[in-house]
Amino acid sequence: MSESESIVDLASPHLPEVRMHVVMPTAPVTGKIASTTSCMRGKSASFVRHVDIDITGTALEGVFRAGQSFGVIPDGTDAHGKPHKVRLYSIASPSWGEDGFGRIIATTPKRLLAEREPQHAKDDPNDHSLFVGVCSNWLCDRREGDPILVSGPNGKRFVLPTEPDAHDYLFLATGTGIAPFRGFLMELLEGPPAGSPAAKHWKRCTSRIDLIMGVAYTNDLLYDAWIRDLAKKHPNFTYHTAVSRETRSDGGKGEYVHQFLERRLRTDAELALRLRSDRMLIYACGLAGMQLGVFQLLNTQGMHGFTKVADELAGVPCAEWTTEQIKRRVRPTHRCMLEVY
Repeated sequence: MSESESIVDLASPHLPEVRMHVVMPTAPVTGKIASTTSCMRGKSASFVRHVDIDITGTALEGVFRAGQSFGVIPDGTDAHGKPHKVRLYSIASPSWGEDGFGRIIATTPKRLLAEREPQHAKDDPNDHSLFVGVCSNWLCDRREGDPILVSGPNGKRFVLPTEPDAHDYLFLATGTGIAPFRGFLMELLEGPPAGSPAAKHWKRCTSRIDLIMGVAYTNDLLYDAWIRDLAKKHPNFTYHTAVSRETRSDGGKGEYVHQFLERRLRTDAELALRLRSDRMLIYACGLAGMQLGVFQLLNTQGMHGFTKVADELAGVPCAEWTTEQIKRRVRPTHRCMLEVY
């Protein structure tokens, strides 16, 4: 399929109007840490927390939507003595916030702990001291009541459509890319708490929803118990896990998200049928590059409508596309929302 052909998409979802950049990073407002807890399944080499931030009384109160991101400016200065720049974090809350009134938002920061490696010609190649990331570690270290400078909202496409029941959904996440899907699932299936103004108009989504969560090890799964419980309560929601560095229960090798999806499509005719339907929307969030295998798989399987393929690839079999070709020549359509970092 050529780019000119694939760009025609009559099933594009109608996305809501969203507010962006209400608070700029150059003039942030002050929120405070409402709570902070681990959201890991078990002990792991990773450290990820669920952090609630109270933005009551600021210009950000009530203006976020699930799927957007916000800015955090950590305390202190960089190596040049200048204030740290803003870092963006995905919102892990529904549009009505954690409290139902849009006053508390949540995010899912992961600590960065790594050894130093040379990045520039002047860097010492023998320096292998521990490098601790600036913002996420700072955010994970905050305690309840601590002030925090925030800005936003950011993003306008990675949001749910105005008519959720008009579509089915395939959510693809890796690592902390699960954050926006927590908010989406709360919005689609759980609903606002009692007393929330949003409760007057909310209706539970009855569409089919599949979530594939990709991690290196089982203990790296985030919000796992909550998501499994949600799947038990709602028959229209199915939760899948793709664990890349562990042997599967059937003895097979570990899988990345696109490999799990490929295997699933061989046995799940209903999912394959939904992916060929105009109703289906795909949302993918996580590490940059996670989408490449998915894009190739969708085109190899003849599941069109999610990507725009440049004319240069028209005569090349999908299975033979190189990573570089996919990066440069394949783009998501309005039925495929992509948020990678």
